[in-house]
Amino acid sequence: MMKTGFAAALERERPLIIDGGLSTQLEAQGCDISNALWSASLLLDEPRAIVAASRAFLDAGAECIATVSYQASREGFAKRDLSTDEADRLMELSVELALQARDGFLGAHPDTALTPLIAGSIGPYGAVRHDGSEYHGHYGVSAEVLQEFHAARLRLFDASATDVLACETIPSMLEARVLAELLAACDSPSWVSFSCPDARHISDGTPVEEAAALFRDHPKVLAVGLNCTPPQYAAELVGRFRDAVPDKTIIVYPNSGETWVAETGEWTGTASPIDFAQAASTWVAAGAGIVGGCCRTTPAHIVAIVRALC
Repeated sequence: MMKTGFAAALERERPLIIDGGLSTQLEAQGCDISNALWSASLLLDEPRAIVAASRAFLDAGAECIATVSYQASREGFAKRDLSTDEADRLMELSVELALQARDGFLGAHPDTALTPLIAGSIGPYGAVRHDGSEYHGHYGVSAEVLQEFHAARLRLFDASATDVLACETIPSMLEARVLAELLAACDSPSWVSFSCPDARHISDGTPVEEAAALFRDHPKVLAVGLNCTPPQYAAELVGRFRDAVPDKTIIVYPNSGETWVAETGEWTGTASPIDFAQAASTWVAAGAGIVGGCCRTTPAHIVAIVRALC
């Protein structure tokens, strides 16, 4: 039977507030995630830091937190000489750590109206390759390779205590087709969010409307939208997604607005939580029903969103 906590949360009149950049918060706590496993490396090295980071977003007002599994995979952990069983156990641990953060929050806030949801983070194939291909989606592999890669992780998180499967930063129409087929066989509800370089296309150049239409009548994908996208494009993208999938909730959690400059190794541009929250109000006005942040967004951004929207 399909899990229903996520669906019930979407039936409320106000938007569901999700968390911000988990990796950003982990770095702010002093964690070193400058490796191929990225934040998933902390499942091995500093699991308690993951609980603390998730708790920080819950304390800020997030109603849904993601597991630290975006870049976790059997293939990635194999490079750390871990077996398939050990890799799967670490991905299961990512769920357990999110549950610990939620339990701690509920213990401190027993009157919370909505029990916070746990989203099992499923990153794209390119994230695990750690070669930048997650930003353009031109992987040079077949649908069968993508199917084999995603199927194992989806089965694992579908059988876990997560409330929703979060397929994030999807840059490729081919990958989206593969996920549409696999998600239809899952028991859990899900969302699919695309990365977009502008206000009209996903990262591989496919028009947003064409990519979203894959999920128009999907039985398990309840929300479709964008993440890891410059925020200045979000309002127009929300409108395009809304028109393409009028019966789905539109999810939007873009980056902070800063730009990474590879030559200097620095971020530039505004990261003002107040500016971000004001922008979030326009996304909701455009039709978004789930709102949060991605890269470089912090608990302060979530606090500002909650104040602006709730």
